[in-house]
Amino acid sequence: MLQEYLTVSKETSSEIEEKKSKFIASVKPVLKEEEALEFINAIKTRYWNATHNVYAYIIQGSSLVQRFSDDGEPSGTAGVPVLEAIKRTGVINAVVVVTRYFGGIKLGASGLVRAYGKSALTGLEKSGIVKMRLCTEYGIKLDYSSLGKVQSFISDMGYNIIDISYTHEVEIRAYIPEIKSSDFEKSIINLTNAKVSLIRGSSLYAPA
Repeated sequence: MLQEYLTVSKETSSEIEEKKSKFIASVKPVLKEEEALEFINAIKTRYWNATHNVYAYIIQGSSLVQRFSDDGEPSGTAGVPVLEAIKRTGVINAVVVVTRYFGGIKLGASGLVRAYGKSALTGLEKSGIVKMRLCTEYGIKLDYSSLGKVQSFISDMGYNIIDISYTHEVEIRAYIPEIKSSDFEKSIINLTNAKVSLIRGSSLYAPA
């Protein structure tokens, strides 16, 4: 599994106009090809009366998957520019659908390439880019006397505290980079003089 990667931060929609044709870019972060296909079908349903619903996606699973569709536009003028826009931003695990409503004026091959590429980039920029990091979720149970030291350590290391609950003891939930998990455990044990319970949870990707 990748230790970290760049992807789009959220699902978004943006619109541009080129020579009276309307281009709507729909962008979404995904983890599996099935999710990308579901999103594409949902956009096609939403814009069922559009002239074209062009798409591209890049997904890194056990292997790298890159796919695109011109959806009836001249070959190489639509899906490829959308795919290249994704590559240009450096993101993976993202799908972009560019919907076109024809405005009556033909754009020509070069015009289509520019319009689809511009629409995709506009959508990707609106979504924003986030670095995702492979993390381990930890539950950290400790005495109140150690809370300040542990909180400061986690924050100073740039790790993410997700939640803190207060009962007769304190429990911190945090996402720790998987490659740092062993060092993290040793540091927490040293900081608390071993008066701590570390519960190691599942692995997941979290914003860096």
